Amino acid sequence: MGSLLEQLQHEILAARSRIYAAAGPTPLEEVAGPDGTRIFLKREDLSPIHAYKWRGAFNRIASLTEEEKLQGVITASAGNHAQGVARAARQLGLRATIYMPVSTPRMKQEAVRRHGGDAVDIILTGDTFDAAAEAARAEVARTGKPYIHPYDDLRVMGGQGTLADEIVMSGHGPFDVVYLQIGGGGMAAGVACWLKYYYPGIRVVGVEGVEQASMKAALAAGKPVTLDYVDVFCDGTAVKRAGDTTFLLCRELLDDLVTVTNSEVSSGIQWLWEQRRCVPEPAGAMGVAAMLRDLPSLAGQKVLLIVCGANMDFSQLASIARHAAAGGATRRLLRFTIGERAGSLLDLLEKHLNGLNITEFQYGKCSEDTAWPVIGVGASAAQWEALRERLRAAGVEHEDVTDSDDVDFRVIRYDASLLKFPLFLKLEFPERPGALHDFLERVRALATVAYFNYTYSGERVGRALLGFDFPDEAGRTAFRAFLASSHQPFRACRELAPEVLARML
Repeated sequence: MGSLLEQLQHEILAARSRIYAAAGPTPLEEVAGPDGTRIFLKREDLSPIHAYKWRGAFNRIASLTEEEKLQGVITASAGNHAQGVARAARQLGLRATIYMPVSTPRMKQEAVRRHGGDAVDIILTGDTFDAAAEAARAEVARTGKPYIHPYDDLRVMGGQGTLADEIVMSGHGPFDVVYLQIGGGGMAAGVACWLKYYYPGIRVVGVEGVEQASMKAALAAGKPVTLDYVDVFCDGTAVKRAGDTTFLLCRELLDDLVTVTNSEVSSGIQWLWEQRRCVPEPAGAMGVAAMLRDLPSLAGQKVLLIVCGANMDFSQLASIARHAAAGGATRRLLRFTIGERAGSLLDLLEKHLNGLNITEFQYGKCSEDTAWPVIGVGASAAQWEALRERLRAAGVEHEDVTDSDDVDFRVIRYDASLLKFPLFLKLEFPERPGALHDFLERVRALATVAYFNYTYSGERVGRALLGFDFPDEAGRTAFRAFLASSHQPFRACRELAPEVLARML
């Protein structure tokens, strides 16, 4: 084992001259934490490809023989490694063939072309990374061209280790603990190797996604094993099998190995945005997620985090924002069981949720007797404890459904046959505490709420889709007149078009 560590140390030393001639160092920024904690962020998201992967790819390709360079190289990747190989191929004047799954987002394909230009051929094949990798290996077997592995190669690890060398040369060390995200284990091995050499007392914590834990499975089995399934929310670390070499190194170098949920990662992204206006890809915030969970026990310590990448599809931001508060344990979604009667929802808000930050409503009338509204609440730990005690004391039936799939996908069921004279409205209101409550209070005696769809969007204006029901046409007509003539705390109230209502019913 010692010889393998020595080989990796040698590769990091050899990589220095290649890497530092190709690009400048990335920043190491300090953020003040609570209770004297000092948090340092290695900003690999500010590297030439907005991720650390270029280091390993460049070092591996630059170390090829001239004959190997003339053949060109082959790799398989759906993300940052592909961009790193593309950039290295163009800089070093050789050709790269990159196999990517057909499902690879167009943004990532375009990024590879942007970095590689005419030096790169992209081949889209298969629905998964494994299928693309198999096709790449088949071409390697046919042609004998060098294969640039994304992590299980000592020279790739040596390149990744140069980011730790920059940390050491910054003069901000030593550090008490470092959190290192793990996919295949290449970055964790390279960085841990170098940091432990210079800071023998540092504690190295590996971090994996709960449904991506291939290194955890390997350590438990005593050898790399292939997972049946990996979640791809953190796609930069979505690896089914740890590397053979990275497994041996991580087994020696890691002091601890933890897993984080997607919601915790989303909370980590939010923290980075709030602290540095930095928006990493999910894998880039995994270390932050683990650190935030441990923060109460890190008082007075110097903590090192690697923001390893920021190549994320813009559309993923909506999901991240929605799950961030849940990951920070500040937002929970509760499903209540209450009587189906006029004013029951308002009673729940007034008696038990008064003064709390309501972030979401999901409700549809499904029964003549019972209602099951889902309400999202943002609260501090103390407020949550007080709410739980208040609900228990009052005998209010409820359950935590924060992680329920139907709630996550906003499946709001309702029985149209129970509605007599419905009226559905799109409501815009000033996004301030109490605005929706005020509206419901004013209409309590005029209508029964039959449908409620609202989620906080972070804008100054909130938007909700509300459905009301009336015993007769006269009641519905009177309600329309009331809305037209009254000065309500909302900016716009528009009745759904008949064709839209028909689709809902």
